[in-house]
Amino acid sequence: MRIVSWNVNGIRAVERNGFSAWLRKDSPDIVCVQETKARPEQIAAELRNPPDKKGKPYHSYWMSAKKPGYSGTAIFSKKKPLEIKPLGIAEFDDEGRVIQAVYRDIVVICAYFPNSQDAGVRLPYKLAFCGAMLKHCKKLVKGGMHFTLCGDYNIAHTPLDIARPKENEGNAGYLPEERAWMDEFTKAGFVDTFRHFHPGEPNHYSWWSYRMNARARNVGWRLDYHCVDPAFLPKIKSSIIRAEVEGSDHCPVEIIY
Repeated sequence: MRIVSWNVNGIRAVERNGFSAWLRKDSPDIVCVQETKARPEQIAAELRNPPDKKGKPYHSYWMSAKKPGYSGTAIFSKKKPLEIKPLGIAEFDDEGRVIQAVYRDIVVICAYFPNSQDAGVRLPYKLAFCGAMLKHCKKLVKGGMHFTLCGDYNIAHTPLDIARPKENEGNAGYLPEERAWMDEFTKAGFVDTFRHFHPGEPNHYSWWSYRMNARARNVGWRLDYHCVDPAFLPKIKSSIIRAEVEGSDHCPVEIIY
């Protein structure tokens, strides 16, 4: 089972850059998409249910923000989930921050964490979201469920996860409060799968600014994650960053279980 997560920075924009063609060729089992910036009715029918490499349409599910052209998440799945649901907290669901697909053996949580913005203007909102997500993950485990929390966390956890840590201290995505929450999340037992398979390895990033030729120079940030509960970790066979896939300022991240 292959699960891919990708902040597409606009589903209509990434479609112009070949999203459907990539999906058909790559054909993951589940694709979690963040920052869709669109409602399903604004999207061409062939993108709402695109075919896999065998020509069979994906099931697609959308959680759009109330504000037009903003935020939003979606899941494309070969297998029909048992249930699709939001986080269940209005202040976050109104921005389409989370969509969850419940399967027999796992809950796939597709999440677009808020950006704390310049000078930490939205930091309280972001930390509230982070706290709610930690509580939700603990509740799933307590209920006997496995999960992967995948998506754009908008947090570079450690200096290994950012090309220029000293220069970015105090910037959104690398604030002490954000990184402290990631510490709390992992200390609760939840596992950053990429770091599990690639401990101590620098220069692995999933987002690059469009400015200053940053992607070609690999001056980036690792903001996109697949984190799982510890009991599910033995089933994870690999966790990789698909830096070769273009079309957005983020690239996809993938796990196989």
